[in-house]
Amino acid sequence: MGTLKTEPARARLDLLAPPVAEAIAQWPADAPVDVDEVLVAPIDADLADTAAFCAAYEVGLDVSANCVVVAGKREGVVRYAACIILATTRADVNGVARRALDVRKASFAPMDDAVALTGMEYGGITPIGLPAQWPILVDARVIATPHVIIGSGVRHSKIALPGPALGVLPGAQVVEGLARPA
Repeated sequence: MGTLKTEPARARLDLLAPPVAEAIAQWPADAPVDVDEVLVAPIDADLADTAAFCAAYEVGLDVSANCVVVAGKREGVVRYAACIILATTRADVNGVARRALDVRKASFAPMDDAVALTGMEYGGITPIGLPAQWPILVDARVIATPHVIIGSGVRHSKIALPGPALGVLPGAQVVEGLARPA
């Protein structure tokens, strides 16, 4: 976890975007990963982007996971999904993600739409607390990573949790080949 100073997220809901704080507060007692394994650390908001964050806090790109929001249309209706990939990889948006959304063409959702629909800050969007109807596509490499660092919904903190926890979030689907090496 590099030089991050972590503490249980449920003790620091002030470091999370409102939808993320709500999801942490409602974490099921019978979840496969205990809520106390979900940690949060304050960071400098100017260092929230992956490369700058990893360099400043001595966190490897191989344990940093990104959440990208993708969108596509089907029969006039826009469908959204979140793709969770390691920072060492790139999402296969117009292949694997497009097929999972069941649309002809998928692309990164416009920033304004992603922010408005998630209630999170751009550059801090995380799979925890996303709209319930969105599928969360998790690259298999992510859940194979013992611990990963993800966004917290805001740019001034990061969440650290076991990689396998992302595969059991509500709406999560573990997808082989969702990402390929960058």
